[in-house]
Amino acid sequence: MIANESCVSEFLLLEFSAVRELQILHFSLFLVLYMVIVFGNLLIISAIAFDHRLHTPMYFFLMNLAIQDLGAVSVTIPKSMANSLMNIRHISYAGCISQVLLFFFFVSSDVALLTLMAYDRYVAICNPLQYEMVMNRAVCKQMVAGVWVAGILNAVMHTSATFATPFCSNIVNQFFCEIPQLLTLACSNNLMEIGALVVSIILVSGCFVFIVVTYVHIFTVVVKLPSIQGRKKAFSTCIPHLVVFSLFCFTGCFAYLRPPSKIPSNGDFAITVMYTIVPPMFNPIIYSMRNKEIKNAVSKLLGVKHSSI
Repeated sequence: MIANESCVSEFLLLEFSAVRELQILHFSLFLVLYMVIVFGNLLIISAIAFDHRLHTPMYFFLMNLAIQDLGAVSVTIPKSMANSLMNIRHISYAGCISQVLLFFFFVSSDVALLTLMAYDRYVAICNPLQYEMVMNRAVCKQMVAGVWVAGILNAVMHTSATFATPFCSNIVNQFFCEIPQLLTLACSNNLMEIGALVVSIILVSGCFVFIVVTYVHIFTVVVKLPSIQGRKKAFSTCIPHLVVFSLFCFTGCFAYLRPPSKIPSNGDFAITVMYTIVPPMFNPIIYSMRNKEIKNAVSKLLGVKHSSI
C-alpha cells in the first residue's frame, strides 16, 4: 500500500505466478497469441494493400480495423510478456498513462470504425445505385480521419480523468493498466472518470443500437433478393461484422460495468482477455473465412492456390 499519493512513481502489474516455470509458460502463451494476432492482421493489411481489386470502402475500413487491432494488442501484450520473462511486475507511472491513453484510443477507434462498416454495408446493399456517390474515396478518408480524431479525444478524456485523482495503492490486479482496476486504487471516488465511462457506455450502446437497426434493414432487403448467390454474398459480408462487434461490445461493456475485485480474480482476467485479445485474434479469421475476395487476395499474396488455404 502507498501511504502518500506523491510516492506513486510506478505501478505493479498482475503477477501470474511466483513459480518461475509458470511465468515462462505465461510468456510463451502470450507470445504465441501475439504472433498469431500480428501475422493474421498483417496478412489482411498486406492482402488489401497489394490487391487493387480490394481498394473499395469495405476493405479500406477492414484494413484500418486490422491496424487498430495491431495497435491495441501491441500496447498491452508485449509489456506483460517482458515482465514475465524478466520476473518483474513494474510499469512506470508514465508507462501506465501511455497504456491507458493508447489502448483507449485504439479501442474507441475500433467501435467507431465498426459502426462505419455497418453504414457502408447498409448503403451498398440497400442503396446500391447511390453507393459510389455516397461512399466515394474522399468521403471514406474523411470518415476514417474522423474516427481517429474521435478516438484520440475520447482517450485523452478518459486518461485525464483517470489520473486526476491521487492513488493510495500501486498494485494493479490486471496484466495491463486497465481503467476499472485503476479506479479501485484511487484515494477517493473518481467521479470524473465514472462519469466519462457512463458517457462512453451510452455512446457504445448507441452504436450497438445503430448497427442492429442497420442490419435489420439490410437483412430485410437481402431476404428479398432473387439470386441465392447474391444473398450468400450479402450474408458473408454482414454476419462476420455483426459477430465481431457483438463479442467486442458485450465483453468490453461487461468488463467496465461490473465492480472490479480488489484482489486478483480469474474472472476479471478472463473477461479482459475476451475483449482485448480474442477480437483482434479472430477478426482476420472471421472476415476471411466467409469472404472469397479476401481468400483470393491472401492466396495470391502467399503464392499458393486458393483451394490449399
